Amino acid sequence: MKLAEALILRADYKKRIAQLNVRLQNSSKVQEGEEPPENPQQLLKELDTIMNELTVLIQRINRTNSLTNFDDKYSLADILAERDKIWDKRQILSQLIKSAVVKQDRYSRSEVKFFSTVDIGKIQKEVDRLSKVFRELDTKIQSKNWTTELK
Repeated sequence: MKLAEALILRADYKKRIAQLNVRLQNSSKVQEGEEPPENPQQLLKELDTIMNELTVLIQRINRTNSLTNFDDKYSLADILAERDKIWDKRQILSQLIKSAVVKQDRYSRSEVKFFSTVDIGKIQKEVDRLSKVFRELDTKIQSKNWTTELK
């Protein structure tokens, strides 16, 4: 199995777990004399099975990421951490832009006037740069995922 296939399977397991959670909640209590829509014990058993399979799969994915060279200097795990850092900084800067935009909702001169304390244009250029770096790096990672065998 390729690493990319394992990642797709991981996402599927997570969706199934979320669905089981909803089904469990819906079957957790009933009115006196009624039957639950599904057997909670069966659902719990299925949940355990899927969670165990997910755990093993995640361990294999992590092992593969750690043991796979991305380039001459870094492992795939190293590059994933770098990609996450780029994404997180991009998100923070985007939020900063949103909060720094000043709307002048003043109805009279006596109301408080606000000013931005940061250069929104400069920050937007950095967001754009980080977005490009993220996309390029993510494309290389995806390519590596489709050529790497899961360990």
